Amino acid sequence: MEASSILVGIVGKTNTGKSTFFSAATEIDVPIENRPFVTIDPNIGVAYVKRKCVHLELGLIACNASNSICKSGWRFIPVKIIDVAGLVPGAHEGRGLGNMFLDHVRRADVLLLVIDASGSTDEEGRPVKPGSFDPIIEVKQMIYEFEEWMYSIIRKDWEKIARYIDTGGIQDSIGFITQRLSGLGVSRRHVAEAIQLSGLENKKLSSWTSSDLRRFTSSIRRVSKPIVIIANKADIDTAEDNIKRLRDEYKDIPVIPTSSVSELILRKSSSKGIIEYIPGDREFKIISKNTPRELSRILDKIADYMRKWGSTGVQEALNEAVFNQLSQIAVYPVEDHNKYTDKQGRILPDTILLPRGSTARDLAYRIHTELGETFIYAINAKTKQRIGESYILNDNDVIKIVAVAARKA
Repeated sequence: MEASSILVGIVGKTNTGKSTFFSAATEIDVPIENRPFVTIDPNIGVAYVKRKCVHLELGLIACNASNSICKSGWRFIPVKIIDVAGLVPGAHEGRGLGNMFLDHVRRADVLLLVIDASGSTDEEGRPVKPGSFDPIIEVKQMIYEFEEWMYSIIRKDWEKIARYIDTGGIQDSIGFITQRLSGLGVSRRHVAEAIQLSGLENKKLSSWTSSDLRRFTSSIRRVSKPIVIIANKADIDTAEDNIKRLRDEYKDIPVIPTSSVSELILRKSSSKGIIEYIPGDREFKIISKNTPRELSRILDKIADYMRKWGSTGVQEALNEAVFNQLSQIAVYPVEDHNKYTDKQGRILPDTILLPRGSTARDLAYRIHTELGETFIYAINAKTKQRIGESYILNDNDVIKIVAVAARKA
């Protein structure tokens, strides 16, 4: 059973802390240096989104998490994450290997745009005095590069294709466009929504101007690759005012104050038994009696930062991307709806992420194609009620699937 097919892409210019964010989120050590092109090949790993485990709601003492992790009542659900090399102005034209790096995230479902909120790196990613560079410009540059890259793909042979569709060569224009853009992870829903957002639903494709096509490209990017702004280096004094300005400028894009290096230190300290810390928590506890003085001083600063901003921002960013921007819910499939167990007697072993609005049959298909195809009915384990294939799943539902395939097994 597939836990999650979600792919989270990390993008941004050089020296903003992208690789540090990746390392903090995945606990994978990667090269982290203050110079361009340290990351050439993408870093790929597994990060986790965080939800209250349903076993608490059901009054159970514990669960037997299998495809995910349950820690202190929190369920950590895996998602794929990819960190690509830093982009520079002109990346969409191939400058700094930009086309190759952008191509690495073509199938990402959501983008984490890591920026230097302190303004201590210029547009090329070179270190400068904190406050010297405007992160608002940085965001505009990165979005521009990404959308120009998408535009170069969409506009290829567009006039010829549009004429062919408008003269009756293709009846399903949305389906045809979707097929052409499938390599970008674009769905039929994305295309239809983007056309509507662009105000082009009543305009023949062959009469779209270059301005129309750019507007469509921007809309496709927004619906198929939503962005979360990771305002990294928020622990530097110059960041606070910039974060306020970013939130004023980008009211439709979440801005998450983040200190990736703080999260990385906390996770490493936790793994060494120096502190008690659950990712995303507002605080941590020092439990080692032999904490080095320098580390103790650093941890005190991190504690001050967390009191100010609420967390390091890393877990909050992942949750924002998956649960809010992608509208995912967590559902727990079980075999025994009375004991909440699978065939092996494990309590609530699996958690499945599904788009909000998914049905009981959608869950069956996610578990196994044959279960979806031979679906009979399902049971809501919380209410013990029998439900049909069109039942709309809720977050933290516990569901038993009854299918012909399951009975044969």
